[in-house]
Amino acid sequence: MGNGVVHFEFGAADDVPLVAFYRELFDWNLQSFPGGGYTMIDTCGGTGINGGIGKSQTGEPWSAFYVEADDPQELLDKAISMGATTVLPVTDFGGAVTIAMFNDPDGLLIGIVQAPADASEGSQPAPSAGSGEAVTWFEILGPDAARTHQFYSELFGWTIDDMAFPGYATAKTGTSRGIMGGVGGGVGSAWAIVYAAVTDLDQILDRVIKLGGSRAADQEVSALKLASRKALYGSSDDIKMAVIRDPAGNLLGLFEKTSK
Repeated sequence: MGNGVVHFEFGAADDVPLVAFYRELFDWNLQSFPGGGYTMIDTCGGTGINGGIGKSQTGEPWSAFYVEADDPQELLDKAISMGATTVLPVTDFGGAVTIAMFNDPDGLLIGIVQAPADASEGSQPAPSAGSGEAVTWFEILGPDAARTHQFYSELFGWTIDDMAFPGYATAKTGTSRGIMGGVGGGVGSAWAIVYAAVTDLDQILDRVIKLGGSRAADQEVSALKLASRKALYGSSDDIKMAVIRDPAGNLLGLFEKTSK
């Protein structure tokens, strides 16, 4: 069984503006831990995964998603042996959660989280039903698509079928937990991000600007993904997508499914 993508996270030196930004942008329910420094996100999207907002200890912003592992140290060691570098060693946060973080060979930040003893219970509640925008997709783009495919398929046991379109392929994680995603690259942008499914992309983009965020240049990425969809499904015009930067500079993807 592969490693599922089960959580996402944003961070900044000052986390308070990010909490306000994401609450207002997506109608997410955000609850701060006692004492501050971390805020749990319930997207209230009814599906997908939940996340969190943290206070940076280094002053640098970050965004990442986390994969589950029965043994985080074993998985981190494997990543390091394959050319990754440790960002955060395996750390137990008072019994609440055990995590680690690494940069892949291209410098993309990935998290590892200890899987619950009973996977059916989950390490945190699933997104509540509500009006929030659900986070339902992850994406990894490196400068060399083939190398990125190989690294993540070997590390996490994901099945990446790039026969139809080598530049961008769906990653099947091999588990029903978490979300699916796409892995590819070879264009100007390189990132490891999650995507929120929105009902009106243009409206959300307007709100991003008003709330202090910005749109990231993603024309090459959009063209790559549309070409992939056309190769796989014979159509590429039923998805609108964009990538934004939050007020701290963290990246987040947005997509709207336009077909009925």
